[in-house]
Amino acid sequence: MMLIRTVVRPSSIHGMGLFAVERIPRGTEVWRYESGFDRSIPGEAVNALPSLARDHVHWFAYQSREDGQWILSGDHTCFMNHSDSPNTGTLPGSRPPITTVALREIAAGEELTCDYRAFDAQAMAKLGR
Repeated sequence: MMLIRTVVRPSSIHGMGLFAVERIPRGTEVWRYESGFDRSIPGEAVNALPSLARDHVHWFAYQSREDGQWILSGDHTCFMNHSDSPNTGTLPGSRPPITTVALREIAAGEELTCDYRAFDAQAMAKLGR
């Protein structure tokens, strides 16, 4: 669940992106998993879905490196694009449940980015690497 105000619009990185509405100071909590709003789906349940639903989960969710569950956010988090030098992420030593923070000050109107490789077991396939 996003903990800051955001807007979805075209991205210079890829397709659509998620942008900060207001300035975000470094260290501000940006996202956290919120049970009942976000969804954790076991791999077997994803595999049992109809093809189009399964494709949706594979594209818009991420597969947790911790437990293999597919995490589907209930908001626009799925529009956050990858960066090798992201402006959001987790702090060293973070333990589940993870809260993502601003790694540096983020300007109003700036695209929010994360490093898919840090949390998504399917990152390399999504990044085409």
